[in-house]
Amino acid sequence: MAHHHVYLVAGFFGFSNLGGITYFHHVREALQTAFERAGHSVEVHSIPTLPTGSIRRRAAVLAEVIARSAGERGPIHLVGHSTGGLDTRLLVTPGVSLPAGEGIDVEVLARRVRSVTTVASPHLGTPMASFFNNFFGENILRAISLGTIYTLRFGRLPLRALIELAGIVTRLDRLVGLDNTILDQFYHELFKDFDAERRDEISAFLDEIRVDRSVVGQLTPGAIDLFNASTGDRRSVRYGSVVTRAPGFSPKTTLRLGVDAYAHASHVLFRALQIITARSGDYPPLKPDQRQVLLEAYGSLPGRRESDGVVPTLSQVWGEVIHATVADHLDVCGHFNDAHHTPPHVDWFISGSAFTRDRFDRLWDDVAAFQLASLR
Repeated sequence: MAHHHVYLVAGFFGFSNLGGITYFHHVREALQTAFERAGHSVEVHSIPTLPTGSIRRRAAVLAEVIARSAGERGPIHLVGHSTGGLDTRLLVTPGVSLPAGEGIDVEVLARRVRSVTTVASPHLGTPMASFFNNFFGENILRAISLGTIYTLRFGRLPLRALIELAGIVTRLDRLVGLDNTILDQFYHELFKDFDAERRDEISAFLDEIRVDRSVVGQLTPGAIDLFNASTGDRRSVRYGSVVTRAPGFSPKTTLRLGVDAYAHASHVLFRALQIITARSGDYPPLKPDQRQVLLEAYGSLPGRRESDGVVPTLSQVWGEVIHATVADHLDVCGHFNDAHHTPPHVDWFISGSAFTRDRFDRLWDDVAAFQLASLR
């Protein structure tokens, strides 16, 4: 029985492990369990991607990690969340030119890839990239990145910091001369809870976002056309996608939050991101099998303005739709609310998706089944 290698590629402002936080929370364990249950051995690797570097540079890093760790034999499976899905597609494109390390033959590696699974990836771009693609957007991107890291590490932002962040995002169009002292206060509020070593690590991560934001411009709906025009599918690779959609505004969701001020502030911030991500353009028609999976999952086809809070739902479809679910952008990576799990699962922002461990396990079981089926 062949020994499999699965590579998990983090997405937009992604990290493999930072400040004690794992990007793919319990995904490694879920895939290992599914492979072993089917009688296959597998090694699951997490890729230390460049948070906002160009897709080409990120794909080169992926190639370098595979070259160091995959040996010379055995099937390779790529799993990319968000922008990571574009990295995986670029890597296996026939004839691609990547700035990988000396002596690395990308084509030899790509020929061993049996499946590419993209999870909540912006194959047709995301309007959120347009929002971040300016000076003020850069500052907000760094603030949201830090807020995400803090939340996944400690469980909840300080309420004052969350309200500040929600206020900045919802009023950005009116804050033409955004006062940096507002962001300084936000950073100070959060950094003080990390120890010195993790502060340095996180500061270096945020500095990378400041120095190189190439991917932000590449993910706009207009710019992604160039990526798709130059990126072709490899005939020997099986392509599949996991599609996510968060609930829209609902009075029921608001009522369920009760009198929890933190929950309401977190939900306001998520709704602001969801509104930013809404798009007015049209999408190409779905294939019959893609359409059927979405209808079964959602009861009706998602509208063009629906999203998981970061990526429009219809932008996520590529190849076979392996699994479609009600979830926000980070639920599917294991960052959903489950206080009873050990260690506890922590939600990103409160989206109202009500994502559960059972749905998480079903999703990744479907991904593993898709990967194993690529050998037939």
